[in-house]
Amino acid sequence: MTAAFDLQALARQIRDARGVAHKRDIDAVVSRLGLGGRHAAVPVGDDCAAIPDGDGHLLFAIEGFLDSFVAADPYFAGYCGIMVNLSDVAAMGGRPLAVVDALWSRDAAAADPTLAGLSDAAALYGVPIVGGHTNTRAACGNLAVAVLGRAGPRLLTSFDASPGDDLVAAIDLRGRFRDPHPYWDASTGAPGERLRGDLAVLAGLAEDGLARAAKDISMAGVVGTALMLLECSNVGGVIDLDAIPKPEHVPLARWLTAFPSFGYLLSVRPDRTPAVLARFAERGIASAALGQLDASRVARVRSSSEAEAVVWDFVASPLIGCGQDAGTVA
Repeated sequence: MTAAFDLQALARQIRDARGVAHKRDIDAVVSRLGLGGRHAAVPVGDDCAAIPDGDGHLLFAIEGFLDSFVAADPYFAGYCGIMVNLSDVAAMGGRPLAVVDALWSRDAAAADPTLAGLSDAAALYGVPIVGGHTNTRAACGNLAVAVLGRAGPRLLTSFDASPGDDLVAAIDLRGRFRDPHPYWDASTGAPGERLRGDLAVLAGLAEDGLARAAKDISMAGVVGTALMLLECSNVGGVIDLDAIPKPEHVPLARWLTAFPSFGYLLSVRPDRTPAVLARFAERGIASAALGQLDASRVARVRSSSEAEAVVWDFVASPLIGCGQDAGTVA
């Protein structure tokens, strides 16, 4: 049981976490470029840019990596370049088509581990690298990777969660931390067929109409990612920390800042929650309903003691600045 005092401390930890701070940076960019709200056919602020195309959507995502990460673990940085982008595509109910990368390194030898990670991940996930940019005469190593995907007419978005929905988390716990980093790796060493099948679950949920809103769990952690989903949909809700799927040996405080290689939050109508949980169970992926969404626009966490702590009040302050326009509550 988590004491009320500890719950308040955990709420502060989530607000002050480095991953959430990085997401907070998005607000200034969104404001400067005038991208917030529902001004486009598909609003900006989701896991991918979604571009209407015929009877479906093209999905376009990009990830850039801190030079410190590339220097510390160049192979995994390359691997993540593929993995995290494919996760973004899956989070919107899509399937990947192709990848491009932009790589900078001091010389060809320094680039090789990153290229090996890119190559191995592309082979495991069955998605081709079709081009990019390379500079092996740079001052330090940097990496950005982009992916093109496709989804049908039914997207999973960050803007379609509704009051009364269950907030469902699905996380592959069959992994380990890449210490000392917060990355929970359930991908490297896993069979490619399993990895591809696990990602396809999200597309199946979209195509079968079992969910309308989803987000992949990012560096902001489980609750930090939930904040972005709630903000975009102009909803609030309470998250039961004890219900979050978690490895038994990992302390909750560390798990709340973990970045899982396979981790998603979904907003699901309660009558469809059992079917969604069953889809993940069939794949050996841990999943659970964490709580229910409401119209408060305040995100809270609670423990088994039934105490609650506010993590973010979106009425008082935005997080990423991608919420819906005033008066367009989902």
